[in-house]
Amino acid sequence: MSSFRIRPRFKHLMKGIQKEALESKISIALKQNDQFTFSHLPGHIYIRIHPNSRHIWSPQLHLTFEQEEDNVIVRGLYGPNPTVWGFFFLSYGGISILALFLGMWGSSLWSLGKDASVLWGLPVLGAIALGLYLVSQGGQKLGAQEMFDIHHFYEEITYDKVIVN
Repeated sequence: MSSFRIRPRFKHLMKGIQKEALESKISIALKQNDQFTFSHLPGHIYIRIHPNSRHIWSPQLHLTFEQEEDNVIVRGLYGPNPTVWGFFFLSYGGISILALFLGMWGSSLWSLGKDASVLWGLPVLGAIALGLYLVSQGGQKLGAQEMFDIHHFYEEITYDKVIVN
């Protein structure tokens, strides 16, 4: 499950069950489990690692439930703590904006025949972005076992094998 994907996800069709019954079944199983904590809103369940063993790279699973006749479609999205996700998202966005303005400024100077040594900042920003990517992949590897634990817990509750894309 730990791969180059940023936020692995799955879609699981549960036949012959009602949405509320499935949500209740998962909630009851989570209450009896001391490895995970959860938040339950109608149509959504967030499964997290218990705070005693959680670290900054610990993943969480967001389950959404959709009723279709006698079937329920469960969509799962694995991801890091929203704070970590926000940090990386904003960092990549900031680096992109800086690269855009640095590129415009440097190319303007270069087209005017002036010293455009400011363009050397682009490879530096690229290196910073690559460093952020490598750190995020390392963090994903640190949380891989916990992600497997959450996934296997979900499979045990549903009595079904689920493939993550």
